[in-house]
Amino acid sequence: MKILLLDDDKFQLNMLGDMIAGLGEHEVLRVPDARAGLVQLEEFRPELMICDLSMPETDGIEFLRLAAERRFGGMVLLLSGMDAAIVRAAETLGMALGLTMLGSCAKPVSESELGDLLAHAGRIRKK
Repeated sequence: MKILLLDDDKFQLNMLGDMIAGLGEHEVLRVPDARAGLVQLEEFRPELMICDLSMPETDGIEFLRLAAERRFGGMVLLLSGMDAAIVRAAETLGMALGLTMLGSCAKPVSESELGDLLAHAGRIRKK
């Protein structure tokens, strides 16, 4: 599966990328800022985007709006250390914008939780 990781925290970005690499055959692109992420939605064309909500300049909520405007057709998984109510609101907003929301995870995400979500994404993709 083609996966775009979007997080401004390079440690988190590398940790997630390494975890995903250990979970199967995935093509992962790590992107540290929203502007580059928007470019990669069109160039890389990911099937799954894993997006942090708290980023400078363009936060995850604004990024979801911009991705929807560009008609991103892949799935979205939100990651955040923010309050669970805020994350749920962002997930609801993503659905309202027409995005396919896979779900959300609190940081730090465990490898088993991430593996379960990637397996779920794989099942959705095959439908």
